[in-house]
Amino acid sequence: MRIGSIFIILCMALVAGSIGAALHYLAAVPVTECAYISLAILFALMTLEVIASRNRDKTEMTGRIEELSRAASDISREVGTLSRRVSALENATNAEMKSLTAPLSQEIGELADLVENLAESVAVHDALLAAPRPLAEAPGVAPAGPQGKDEGSDEEKAGKKPRRTRDPLPSPFAGMDAEAILNLIRGAVETDRLELYLQPIVTLPQRKARFYEALSRLRLNDGRVIEAKDFLAPARAAGLLPVIDQRVVQRCVQVVRRLAAKNREAGLFVNISAETLRDGKIFPEILAVLEAHRAIAASLVFELTQAEYRLLGPSEQINLTLLAERGFPVSLDRMEDLKVDPRVLSERGVRFIKVAGDLLLHRGNESGSEVHPADLAEFLARFGIDLVADRIENESLVVDLLDYDVRFGQGFLFSAPRPMRPDIMQSGGEPAAQAPAAPAKASGASAIAQIARRIG
Repeated sequence: MRIGSIFIILCMALVAGSIGAALHYLAAVPVTECAYISLAILFALMTLEVIASRNRDKTEMTGRIEELSRAASDISREVGTLSRRVSALENATNAEMKSLTAPLSQEIGELADLVENLAESVAVHDALLAAPRPLAEAPGVAPAGPQGKDEGSDEEKAGKKPRRTRDPLPSPFAGMDAEAILNLIRGAVETDRLELYLQPIVTLPQRKARFYEALSRLRLNDGRVIEAKDFLAPARAAGLLPVIDQRVVQRCVQVVRRLAAKNREAGLFVNISAETLRDGKIFPEILAVLEAHRAIAASLVFELTQAEYRLLGPSEQINLTLLAERGFPVSLDRMEDLKVDPRVLSERGVRFIKVAGDLLLHRGNESGSEVHPADLAEFLARFGIDLVADRIENESLVVDLLDYDVRFGQGFLFSAPRPMRPDIMQSGGEPAAQAPAAPAKASGASAIAQIARRIG
């Protein structure tokens, strides 16, 4: 191309010089004017050559762009075809796996129910045999049948399986006035008798622990351990919730650091109250601790109830956004309904929503959601939000939830909240729940009950 350009320039110079010479010899034009005319002709020829060269380059570039566009269109069609084939293959694989595992899951659930019923029957007989005298002979007590026998008797007569229920536990503060209760709670908080219990959140259907939820407990002077539901209201009235949340968050940071040493994928859910979010002194201190540990941000999830989230004011929303901006996800718990806007929730850092399994499966018409519960998990996933089914206590719920594509589950079926081992904060071990000590001599009922829990 360079040689061709030089040849063209030489030809142009030759043409311009020839015209100038012809004008000088034939028309008797002075030499100076002939030189100017030759230069003008040379400049005009060069200008025309540049314009023609640009037009050729433009035409060639346009052709190449058209070829690239056609190639890109072909690639796009091929990718679309490949995506459709992969989706069809995944759907066929999932359907085949569900058809293969559904009978096995159903049989396991039926076996667990049978063993559970056997354990309950043996427990009733053990209680009757261990009693020193009939219950009717006890002074001031009316005669009654075995515990749990009256409940569900109508269902038994109708041929239905009695539904599993839990007897409500008495309040640990029964018979105490408000001031005495407050003093006990304040004393436990001031002396740092705060303990963490962990309950796993498992993947479905593998049932592998993926997260843990940290539940706070207070140990009283007499050694009794009280749950959050018993001390939250008095602590809220006394303004102690921010202090409790601060200490829980500090311990959870240490737990996540220990947990990350073993399994980087595991995470920890921790509850935070609206009072803590609006506290102008405690929350900046919590934020400073979290800022120093941003490396574990993705593994520490802050959880609020749906009722609290809806009542957050501007200042609480700003502080919640500060957590999300630092990479700490947010979870909504105790969903009373499914009237949610996932786009808005995702923009505010919400990455998990916990919904009771019963609400998803049996009370979907009461949820108020515009999306069918069976499509809720997929709908939330489009906005980066995972659905967690909690309060799972029997196998039948698990089998039905698998049809709803729920990825995570939580409940007593998988494990009850267990105390964290006291050596976790000093060692680098995994923060597994501390298993309760086994009695020296276990009865037949307790042994069968353990088998039922393991099978379940």
